[in-house]
Amino acid sequence: MNILSERIYRLAESETLAMTRRSRELKEQGFDVINLSIGQPDFNTPDYIKQAAREALDQNFTFYPPVNGYLDLRKAICQKLKRDNNLDYTPDQVVVSTGAKQALANTMLSLVNPGDEVIVPAPYWVSYREIVKLAEGTSVVIKTGVETDFKVTPDQLEKAISPKTKVFIFSSPCNPTGSVYSREELSALAAVFQAHPGIFIISDEIYELINFKGSHESIAQFPELKDRVIIINGVSKGFAMTGWRLGYCVAAPEIAKACDKIQGQFTSGASSISQRAAIAAIITNPAESEELKNMIETFRNRRDLFLKLLDEIPGFRTNVPDGAFYIFPDVTWYYGKSNGSVKINNGTDLCNYLLDHAHVALVSGEAFGNPDCIRLSYATSNKELTEAARRIKESLALLH
Repeated sequence: MNILSERIYRLAESETLAMTRRSRELKEQGFDVINLSIGQPDFNTPDYIKQAAREALDQNFTFYPPVNGYLDLRKAICQKLKRDNNLDYTPDQVVVSTGAKQALANTMLSLVNPGDEVIVPAPYWVSYREIVKLAEGTSVVIKTGVETDFKVTPDQLEKAISPKTKVFIFSSPCNPTGSVYSREELSALAAVFQAHPGIFIISDEIYELINFKGSHESIAQFPELKDRVIIINGVSKGFAMTGWRLGYCVAAPEIAKACDKIQGQFTSGASSISQRAAIAAIITNPAESEELKNMIETFRNRRDLFLKLLDEIPGFRTNVPDGAFYIFPDVTWYYGKSNGSVKINNGTDLCNYLLDHAHVALVSGEAFGNPDCIRLSYATSNKELTEAARRIKESLALLH
């Protein structure tokens, strides 16, 4: 007799966290492991944000906050949306959560009934499909590849829609590919959704500020869709605040109230100190932030360096990511090869081989719905990226 629920057995462990754990265990054994599996900036939170947290402590913001977040934070989020995205929202449409992941879960649990279909373009962030499982929905995966910059087309979207379709979820900039949808591409998808008024769109925009193309485009900008779009965002990536655990969703009032209701029964409000720090981050105009400009330029330079190094490795097929801090090469050239003791059958085998032999931690594309690829994070120094590429190249050269 199983003592745990069927739900927990259906749920997969996050492979990004699993690989991070494995690399940490090897480090504890004394191995020099370069971890390119983790999805967080390697920058410190800016000092002015940390100062806001100190001031919040001094001002005794140490009591339970409202479930949906402090009003002045929700007002700041609305002001940010108007300033950066030309989108008009009111504070009652914002729910602040313990990270963008909770905002996603709140939204999915608020919208999806058992048997509802959720369209998920692949590659997708690892938790999307697992959150759909928790909501007892059914994921309908649209496959994309490096040859199309890992973007879904209107024709693919139309073919995936059925009478059971309730939600479409995607990210731009994308984790794991770094792909960024243009306004024209989003407009073409919006035209499809306009013909299917019962479908809601969850737009994960957590990497909005790490964008090498310039301005960020949100699918919420199209008036005919706005009431059906749920924006997911937060401060973890653009402001190097992953440990502060502060995200939010923005949606039509009915959906926001539902998310508030669910959160009230799970966790209540997000950390009071994190919320006060987030106000300092969100009121910052990205165009005037030297910290943000420096981080984006550093990531751009790392991307260019790492792409050049990976292009020197036989069998790697890459696109040029326009955002986030990941490269997602097609590595099927190595499938079926062996070093005499280990045979590479898939991306998981390749990542395990490189962890064991090159001591470089990566994540298999299977975790993201594309078994042809692996994900490499370049959120680390040029020195480590150069050394990681050297180790990967030497270890892969042993496969025949």
